[in-house]
Amino acid sequence: MFGIEAFSGERGREGSAVKDPTAVERANLLNMAKLSIKGLIESALSFGRTLDSDYPPLQQFFVVMEHCLKHGLKVRKSFLSYNKTIWGPLELVEKLYPEAEEIAASVRDLPGLKTPLGRARAWLRLALMQKKMADYLRCLIIQRDLLSEFYEYHALMMEEEGAVIVGLLVGLNVIDANLCVKGEDLDSQVGVIDFSVYLKSDDDIGGKERDVQIAAILDQKNYVEELNRQLNTVSSLHARVDSLEKSNTKLIEELAIAKNNIIKLQEENHQLRSENTLILMKTQHHLEATKVDVEAELQTYKHSRQGLDEMYSEARRQLREESQLRQDMENELVVQVSMKHEIELAMKLLEKDIHEKQDTLIGLRQQLDEVKAINMEMYQKLQVSEDAMKEKSEIISRLEDKTNQINAAMKQLEQRLQQAEKAQMEAEAEDEKLKQEYVNKSESLQKEFSQKEKQLLQLETDLKIEKEWRQTLEDDLQKEKETVSHLRIETQEIINLKKEFLKLQEKNKQLKRICEDQEAALQELASKLSESKLKIEDIKEANKALQGQVWLKDKEATHCKICEKEFSLSKRKHHCRNCGEIFCNACSDNELPLPSSPRPVRVCDSCHAMLIQRCSSNVP
Repeated sequence: MFGIEAFSGERGREGSAVKDPTAVERANLLNMAKLSIKGLIESALSFGRTLDSDYPPLQQFFVVMEHCLKHGLKVRKSFLSYNKTIWGPLELVEKLYPEAEEIAASVRDLPGLKTPLGRARAWLRLALMQKKMADYLRCLIIQRDLLSEFYEYHALMMEEEGAVIVGLLVGLNVIDANLCVKGEDLDSQVGVIDFSVYLKSDDDIGGKERDVQIAAILDQKNYVEELNRQLNTVSSLHARVDSLEKSNTKLIEELAIAKNNIIKLQEENHQLRSENTLILMKTQHHLEATKVDVEAELQTYKHSRQGLDEMYSEARRQLREESQLRQDMENELVVQVSMKHEIELAMKLLEKDIHEKQDTLIGLRQQLDEVKAINMEMYQKLQVSEDAMKEKSEIISRLEDKTNQINAAMKQLEQRLQQAEKAQMEAEAEDEKLKQEYVNKSESLQKEFSQKEKQLLQLETDLKIEKEWRQTLEDDLQKEKETVSHLRIETQEIINLKKEFLKLQEKNKQLKRICEDQEAALQELASKLSESKLKIEDIKEANKALQGQVWLKDKEATHCKICEKEFSLSKRKHHCRNCGEIFCNACSDNELPLPSSPRPVRVCDSCHAMLIQRCSSNVP
């Protein structure tokens, strides 16, 4: 694809007839990546200083990486032409790895870049300077379903060769590069691999001493790099400490404000509760009093109405009887006018009866006056409490007795009338003898008739008075109905007050929940602040310890720092990769992975204990 098949030699040509050409391309690209990465690391270590953009092995490395990323890339159609660029998958890293957003933003802000290929080349250079190219590409390789949108299924980034290249890129973290991206013309560069760099003679192959020197230089480089990283982390942690302290002060102020708000809300809640309890107590007392008054008034009204109905029925009955009596008396007068002379003797006998009737009528008038007085007292006692009810019941019992007496008197009158009729029958036999007595008797009957008319007038006036009294009772009933309607309105208002009280209770509960959530959040922030303070103190102690650490030379150490035993041919010297001091094998027989090296390296006992304690404290 890129002319790499020629590099694989005759063996590659023989295998291409049998193997898949894409597999051969992937293998050749993998070999080229291995050679370029190895050559770049070796030349950078021998160069001994920071690399720039003009360094040839670095340029070759970028060309090889460009070819590896272009392998199996899908062709996308646009309006004017076909588009085939590696900027699409590299731009996807921004979404998968949040720390890559800074690189993508800086690449987009570069003024000289116009093509997507130029942006991809600038992205590779910035990732190498950050020493995170392996991390970025590892995140990209893991997401196969997202890569399938940009690459074919047989592409290098979709197969195992891509994972191998990403693992090789971890070794580039040893290299320090200072590349100027703004001044370069990355859009028009031609990516051609120079194979002459990798064709070495036997004279260029170094011996074991060179490998030992390279290993020692790598160890020192890793150690210095680890110190620089720790110092950078310390400075960043100082900045974070400052920001956390500021945020802590803000949170403390917000907490004080929230507490004040909570106290105010609690006081308002307490006041509302007390007011609601007072309102409920008042409304309950008022309702109970109104209910008692209404029940008492209804009972009194029922009793009085029953008594008045009975009295009204009795009065009507009396009126009917009196009217009948009046008609009978008129008939008798018509008969008696013609029979005046016959009735004169009989009237003498009836005078005694008339006097008795007059006495009974006087008694009836007195009784009617008493009934009137009793009715007036009952009307006045309707507005009195339960004590007046008892008196009214007694008055009603008296009225019943008096009505019974009136009924008995009426029966006596009927009996006497019958006796009078008998006397008239007897008087008819003695017509001629008793004419003068009849004349006297007719006069007395006229007087009696006039008296009865007067009694009727009095009864009519009494009926009018009773009607007026009934009208006043109906007015009182109407007033009571109005009071009942007012009471219903008040009860409705009380129900509305209860609903408002329930709403206030719900609001109070919601405010309590918000306060509890705020208190929980404040507690979590306080715990996080305490943890961050502890971590900062640990980092400060580690920084103090690291500032005094130096990579000790072999000549300067004659005894082990821990056990203080002298070094000899049997007791050899060993460097601790964390602190840089020299120890014996027994005191440095520990291995732990450090940020400077992906594989486990030798660490002394004290550093081993410190690192394990730090890891255990960081674990949640």
